[in-house]
Amino acid sequence: MRHYVMLLALGMLLAGCVPGAGSGRNPSSIPPGGELRWSIEGVNDIASIDPANPGDAQSNTIINLIFGGLVRLDEALTVQPDGAEQWSVSADGTAYTFTIRNGLRFATGQVVTAADFAYAINRALSPATKSFGAPSQLSHIVGATAVVEGRADQASGVRAISDRALEIRLDKPSAYFLAQLTYPYTFVVPRALVESGAAWFDQAYGTGPFTVKQWDHGKEIVLERNPNYWRGPAGVDRVRLPFFPDSEVAYQQYRAGNLDIMGSQQNGVPAGRVAEVRGQTDFRTASAATLRYVGFNNTLPPFDNVYVRQAFALAVDREALVRDALAGTAVATGRILPPGFPGSQNAVKGQSFDPSAARTTLGLAGFLSGQGVPPVTLAYGQEGDNQRVVEALAAFWRDNLGVSVSTQPLALNEFSAQLDLTQRDPEQGLQLYLSVWGADYPDPQNFLSQQLLTGTANNNGHWSSDAFDELVQQADIMGGLDQVDQRLSLYTRAEQIALDEVGWLPLYTPQLNVLVRPNVSGLYFTPQGIIASDWPAVRIAR
Repeated sequence: MRHYVMLLALGMLLAGCVPGAGSGRNPSSIPPGGELRWSIEGVNDIASIDPANPGDAQSNTIINLIFGGLVRLDEALTVQPDGAEQWSVSADGTAYTFTIRNGLRFATGQVVTAADFAYAINRALSPATKSFGAPSQLSHIVGATAVVEGRADQASGVRAISDRALEIRLDKPSAYFLAQLTYPYTFVVPRALVESGAAWFDQAYGTGPFTVKQWDHGKEIVLERNPNYWRGPAGVDRVRLPFFPDSEVAYQQYRAGNLDIMGSQQNGVPAGRVAEVRGQTDFRTASAATLRYVGFNNTLPPFDNVYVRQAFALAVDREALVRDALAGTAVATGRILPPGFPGSQNAVKGQSFDPSAARTTLGLAGFLSGQGVPPVTLAYGQEGDNQRVVEALAAFWRDNLGVSVSTQPLALNEFSAQLDLTQRDPEQGLQLYLSVWGADYPDPQNFLSQQLLTGTANNNGHWSSDAFDELVQQADIMGGLDQVDQRLSLYTRAEQIALDEVGWLPLYTPQLNVLVRPNVSGLYFTPQGIIASDWPAVRIAR
């Protein structure tokens, strides 16, 4: 991604900020080894550990422990070399040439070549892989569409020049391309393993710090260190990641001493428990690079009417929602870009809480006092604090608009499937839904172009604006360092259009609240979750 560094306080070295933590020894004096116990909340299993098909934030946590790409994010969320030790960009900004790291190997010891990266990219684009996001996110690679449509096996813009030189050509300049490569779609995978059969996930390995030792589906996944990791073996022997559909159970397991880390990107310490642990040495908090929002199916009544969407937005008291439903463990927001995200320093005006204006606006749609509004159902995934949030939303709309909204809880995998259906066949999809978007990479393109551009794969609600499209498409190709301010200004204008027309109804940015034992060192806590900048330096003092 980026020409930008996130403006948030990006986090601290976890154990390093606690004087006398653990054994009191300097981390460098602690011998490597041991098992790191790290809970995965909100699911009863991992949806996928295939880099071409990352299912959710929980899946991405595991994928990033096993696989690696050309580049990676460091603890400051800036792009750093990974499988590529360096790269160059053509004068017109459309051709990238990556030098594959000398001696880069898969966990088996097999040398990784540029052809392996080319295979991974083409596999992610192939219709046989059925990747939901790769065809959209990688569509600007020359020849990608031909692969997606089954007209070619390889994108003409992806070429292994030699064993150590990979060229990727784009159809236009992209200011965010390097940042985009930090997301798993282009991570290198061993072809022999992938083509060995459907069970390859249970023995997965790549170029990352760990490999799969055992995957007990519905219970946990255990990883062991990769002896051929290019930075050197990790400082822990194993990472055990048990699954907890209910984050309260994970919290209790941590309190009982059975976990070293509790809290993932989307499901951290339960809101009702934050007061118990706030101020303790093992508690960490930051505003996540994530937005909880209400999505509207713009093809179905009544949300095909902009006045109805505006009325629903004006009727929501975000501050009360955060205070009462979330115990103050989030930051209310009326905009799409999270606080501190690149571009968020530019002011926009959202739909502020105004019950009187909400009723008037609903009347402009022909629904005086809420009379005549078609039946409305708010769907949501069963995780974390979602039930309390949807109950509060339904109360706002009932009390401030006179509209009765029913709620529809869905298991997370079913909710995701219904969102996909809404994108593919909106007439059969969800009408109204509570959803979340967490940054794949810290660039406004990931929140605006990737989510709300007409026809993009992530635009589940089918909101569309020609003016919005023109602005983001112009901003997307402005890659010059001297164009940063102008580029962000274009995104700001586009965001304002989406807020005026309520393409989304932003609610709040979650606080990422985690617990990490002070005897764990070498990990960084950031708005994108927990990152190890150097796994060989990670230690557990026992």
